[in-house]
Amino acid sequence: MRVLLVEDDQSIASPLVRGLEREGFEVRHCERGGDALAAFEAVPSDVVLLDLGLPDIDGFDLCRELRSRSEVPIIVVTARGDEIDRVVGLELGADDYVVKPFGLRELVARIRAVTRRAAAGSAEGPSSGDPSPGAPRLQVDRRTRRVVVDGEEVSLTPKEFDLLALLAHDPGAVCSRQHILDEVWDPHWYGPTKTLDVHIGSLRRKLRDPRWIETVRGVGYRLREEGARV
Repeated sequence: MRVLLVEDDQSIASPLVRGLEREGFEVRHCERGGDALAAFEAVPSDVVLLDLGLPDIDGFDLCRELRSRSEVPIIVVTARGDEIDRVVGLELGADDYVVKPFGLRELVARIRAVTRRAAAGSAEGPSSGDPSPGAPRLQVDRRTRRVVVDGEEVSLTPKEFDLLALLAHDPGAVCSRQHILDEVWDPHWYGPTKTLDVHIGSLRRKLRDPRWIETVRGVGYRLREEGARV
């Protein structure tokens, strides 16, 4: 698997390159955004690890540019841990967001998770048919916090699972935006409400069919009733 690492801090990049290579990855390292774009065009990568604090290009701008050119999985790896930075990164097309410091094993697991999802989406594409009677395509197990789509387990963040579980509590029923924020985040949530849209977008990608979660304009969201089992 080919990894493009975009990181200007050598004290972080050098041990990270060595660690990833020990795990069997082929790593190309660039310290500047411009060099990363050139390297990306020259040899396609399977995943991009992107720091936001680059000397020549804002990391968010680079994320947007990479996403406009390719569907390659992008994992933002940065010291910026504020929620607004996470929201912006995900909105611009990042598939995951890791805050420094982090463990190598966690990063490797995240790399494998996003590349598995990308490969599954590329191989299967969005579903065009209705689920067969008696064969639920989406299964949500609150007891084990497991989600299975078309027989394959899907890896969700805790917030993503809580959001899906809330919608799955009554498939077909509409949950208002405020109700979702109160239940999944906090009744006294003062952060950007856009974070809900970002998590919905991430869930739709991971479930591999955006039709699972329907938008009810001006109200909120609901889980499609057909083909779901809780």
